[in-house]
Amino acid sequence: MSPADVLADLANIYRDLHEHPELAFAEHRTAGIIAEHLTALGYETATGVGGTGVVGVLRNGPGPTALLRADMDALPVQEETGLDYASTARGTARDGSETPVMHACGHDVHVTCLLGAAATLAAERDTWRGTVQLVFQPAEEVGGGAQAMIDDQIFDRFGRPDVVLGQHVGPLPAGLVGLRRGPAFAGADMLHVVMHGRGGHGSRPETTVDPVVMAAATVMRLQTVVSREVAGGESAVVTVGALHAGNAGNVIPERAEMRVSLRSYDPDVRNRLMTSIERIVRAEAAASGAPEEPEVNLQESFPVLVNDPDACARTQAGFDRDLGPGLTVDPGKVTGSEDVGLLATAAGVPLVYWLLGGADPAAFAGVSDRDGLQRVVRELPSNHSAQFAPVIEPTLTTGVKALVSAARTWLPAEGRG
Repeated sequence: MSPADVLADLANIYRDLHEHPELAFAEHRTAGIIAEHLTALGYETATGVGGTGVVGVLRNGPGPTALLRADMDALPVQEETGLDYASTARGTARDGSETPVMHACGHDVHVTCLLGAAATLAAERDTWRGTVQLVFQPAEEVGGGAQAMIDDQIFDRFGRPDVVLGQHVGPLPAGLVGLRRGPAFAGADMLHVVMHGRGGHGSRPETTVDPVVMAAATVMRLQTVVSREVAGGESAVVTVGALHAGNAGNVIPERAEMRVSLRSYDPDVRNRLMTSIERIVRAEAAASGAPEEPEVNLQESFPVLVNDPDACARTQAGFDRDLGPGLTVDPGKVTGSEDVGLLATAAGVPLVYWLLGGADPAAFAGVSDRDGLQRVVRELPSNHSAQFAPVIEPTLTTGVKALVSAARTWLPAEGRG
């Protein structure tokens, strides 16, 4: 497939990827499509990097190396968008159960845009010099994909870049990009909590230690961590996203399990959150007379994503030149999390990671300031929602242009930059 064919077919590539999502470290079909396109475009292509990752390298004379990254994995979510290309896929969750699968976070957009950028850069080699390193990363949603590629010696095998670049689609107006200098995306930790009780008949609660009540009390007490232990000038989020106990209305179960998500931008705040949560879990278990100590285990962890200020300024100058002035906004700190920063840290190079608008611009009619922008964003289906559905255009066109602009800014042809 020629570069022109890829660019003409981007919308169909996107629809296909959206209709066939795959969970973390199971992105085999997606990786095969990527590898086929990269090989046809003339990239040196390697598969199976870090499990299911794909790396494509295009050399175009002496010069620096720019790494452009897209993540590939989907989420265990039942799609409710009503799109004619909606996913009906099923997959195997981490606990071994069968689950519906959806690209509820837009990684299908990321892959499509990077394939479009790959085609553009291959077709327009006279506009840049150096090496393009394309990284299609698995398993971002579980926080393991970037580290898996690092552990697989990605930089020893394919070269160390001079910058790491990438984007994440979100409910900003399509046509805009959002770039935040410094701490931009929150660090995140996922805890698995098990609270032990003593089961029995629902008619005789006095013979039991009820883990459902224990867990319910814990959930309510955890709401005080941010409201009473985090200062007004600090940022943090604590969410209990899952609570499971028992399977019958007249049986008190033996245990209750919770999944707890923490978000923060400061290591000290993170440490306080972790300490407070464990203290509350153990205290509620003791107050309930639990027969065993609760279990609090860290399952996933994402570092704070920190954009290099100077590298952001350089990249934004390119956006202003290539996308148009006024189309790059500061979205403020994002409470979502990303593991792409691990690649930049491991390589010892600056990171520039921006938001790509994917919402229908009509929803923002009449909005002229950031407060209004954020107000509309709060009303739209967000990433990880079963209704999350970026508009295809101008999302894809802007995403390709942004990636190509960033690459050319860091890989200038003589006299450009």
